[in-house]
Amino acid sequence: MERKIRVLLAKPGLDGHDRGIKVIASAFRDAGFEVIYTGLRQTPEMIAEAAIQEDVDAIGMSVLSGAHMTLFPVVLNLLREKKAEHILLFGGGIIPEEDIEKLEKMGVGKLFTPGAITSEAIEYLKEEIPKRRKEEKLF
Repeated sequence: MERKIRVLLAKPGLDGHDRGIKVIASAFRDAGFEVIYTGLRQTPEMIAEAAIQEDVDAIGMSVLSGAHMTLFPVVLNLLREKKAEHILLFGGGIIPEEDIEKLEKMGVGKLFTPGAITSEAIEYLKEEIPKRRKEEKLF
């Protein structure tokens, strides 16, 4: 039996708006995922470390503060430094289309913007995580 998808959800930086991430956490749990929510005002270092300690498949970050071009790359680099690049980093927030393209080229997974429905994120993880688990077994 395949293990459940484990997702760490995080709110980095000073952004205090957490209603959306709590809705996502509930939807992920309802979909059968194991969810760890780290709470507000997490540093990139705290997020990467928690993800590794919790042995998650993915990190979902919610960034509404405009700091997405700093926060996503820092977490991505920390995962690489810690040899944990198998952990998918995805997220959501108020992110301009041109920045979404730049972040995806850096290696960030799908980014969901306002208006996205929870089932899109659920389906994305259900498709992406098994692929990553197969790749991980090859090494």
